[in-house]
Amino acid sequence: MSRNPSTALVIVDVLNPYQHDDADTLAKSMTETVDQIALLLHRARDEQRPIIYVNDNYGHWNSSSAELLDIALQHGRHPELVEPLRPPKDANFIIKARHTIFYETPLQYLLRQLDVTRLLLCGQVTEQCILYSALDAHVRNLNVAIPIDAVAHIDAQLADAALRMMRRNMRAELQPAAHCTF
Repeated sequence: MSRNPSTALVIVDVLNPYQHDDADTLAKSMTETVDQIALLLHRARDEQRPIIYVNDNYGHWNSSSAELLDIALQHGRHPELVEPLRPPKDANFIIKARHTIFYETPLQYLLRQLDVTRLLLCGQVTEQCILYSALDAHVRNLNVAIPIDAVAHIDAQLADAALRMMRRNMRAELQPAAHCTF
């Protein structure tokens, strides 16, 4: 890892209406992580680090962060999990359609433009989008940090295995959000 890498906070799939299979299980886990994600968001803003939201479009191809936020808050089943994570006006926003933040998105280009070499990945789902995104970041020679209390899961056992894989195979930094550095 380089000295003083430029770190971006990447918040994955938190503008969620929770109207999908496993939504109740995910919402329960998210209840335990939302405050830690909000803490990281606040710290990133205070430290003037890039904040990038990468969110599933849930089939709404003309979506914006404002539209996805509105759907989640006005029509979603758990607005209390979305409101604390409302994107700041100056946050970057990228729509994704698959399980990784990189697949057919402009994220890699944005990271180069921002001189980012390290991602602090948080959000959901640990054993799906977080894992696949960490792998894609690793193969792009980006450093990855995962705040273990700021990622939500559907299956706790798979999430634990995913975290172990990220540490062992991708050399990801794993620690509580309060100990993560930007």
